[in-house]
Amino acid sequence: MPSLYRITRVALFALVANAIPVSDDLNPSCAPGGNFDLSHWTLQLPTGQTGSPTSIPASQLTGCKGYTSADFFTNTTDGSLVTKVPGSPASTGCVTTKNSKHCRTELRESSPSSWDPNAATNRLQVKLAVITADDSTRGTVVGQIHIDDSVSSKPVCELYYNKAGLLQMGVEQTREGGNEKYTNIGTVPMGTTFSYEIRYEGNVLSVSLNGEKAIVLDTFQLEAPKSYFKVGNYNQGDSKSEVHFLDISVQH
Repeated sequence: MPSLYRITRVALFALVANAIPVSDDLNPSCAPGGNFDLSHWTLQLPTGQTGSPTSIPASQLTGCKGYTSADFFTNTTDGSLVTKVPGSPASTGCVTTKNSKHCRTELRESSPSSWDPNAATNRLQVKLAVITADDSTRGTVVGQIHIDDSVSSKPVCELYYNKAGLLQMGVEQTREGGNEKYTNIGTVPMGTTFSYEIRYEGNVLSVSLNGEKAIVLDTFQLEAPKSYFKVGNYNQGDSKSEVHFLDISVQH
C-alpha cells in the first residue's frame, strides 16, 4: 500500500492509489503550517544572499504560529497558502539559487529527499489558483519534478502557467538539461481554481488537469533518475507573480 502525506489537514483519508483528496476548511488566522502539514518540505525563498537564497526547514514551518513572510503567508479570506515572487533579479534584486536565473517561493520535498521513478507510486496532486502570472512567455512554474541533486541540477519536468492561462509541461530530454520539449496541457483563466496531478511511476511520466484523462509524456534520455517533487511559484519573468494553494498531497 502506498504511503501518503497530505499537506492540507485531514481527519480521515483512505490510502488508496487512485483516491482524490478533498480539502478541509482552512483557518485564515493561522500561518500556513497551521493549516498544512509542512513536515515533509523545505521552503525556498527569493531572499537571502546572491547564489544562496533563504531556506526554511520543515521544523520552522510547522504549527499555527509557524514561519510566515511577505512572500509566504496565509490568505486571510480563505486560508489558502500564498506564494509570491516580486520578479527577476534584474527588476527587483531578488535572489536565485546558484543554478538558476529565476527567483522562487517554492516548497521542495525533503522527506523523502528523493525517490525512484520506477516505483509503483509517485504522485503530486494540487488544487490552486494563479492570481498573477509573470510576463514571461511560458509564465511561472507551479509544480515540477526535479532530478536529485547528486545526479543533476536540472528538472525532469516543469508545469508552466502564463498570463493567458495556458498550462504547458516542459520535459528535459537529457540530464544535462537546456533542451526542454513543451506540451500544451490546457487553459484555465487567471484567478480560477483548478487542479493538476503529476505522476512519475513505473518509469512513466504523466500529467492531468482537473481530473481529466492523463497525458503521457516522453522522458527521452532521462533514464529514470532519482527525483523529488517541488510545488510553488517559480517565476520566469521580470514582473511579479502570485499563486494560492488550497490543497496539495503526495503519494509514494
